[in-house]
Amino acid sequence: MLNQTPPPSLQYNAKGATDVTGFGILGHAQNLAESQKAKVVLELHTLPMIAGMAAVSRAHRDDSVFKLLQGYSAETSGGLLMIVAADQAQALVADLQQQQGQPAWVVGKVLEAAPGSDSSARLAASVEILEV
Repeated sequence: MLNQTPPPSLQYNAKGATDVTGFGILGHAQNLAESQKAKVVLELHTLPMIAGMAAVSRAHRDDSVFKLLQGYSAETSGGLLMIVAADQAQALVADLQQQQGQPAWVVGKVLEAAPGSDSSARLAASVEILEV
């Protein structure tokens, strides 16, 4: 018997999704922002990472290669970044956690780009490091 529940991306009307791999979460957020019809800014307020890795990154004075704390660390299996309406985000997180048994988080918000500006992605001024 086929599962009749639509995938979360359809059920929660995702406006975009990407895997987080070689460009890091911020690089992939930039690609998602540029693919939107409206000019937007994807602002990431949370950077999930493996526990202890923020300290490793900070221990290297020159983090120009790893770029973990800048959001550009290349991942081999960094998860899925999805754009959904703010009022649907927590329900999607709960549903993903229940269905997959894996943690999920709201990591940012979609803002309207300033008039005349291109779509972009950025880290919030006070980005939270979420060690898991």
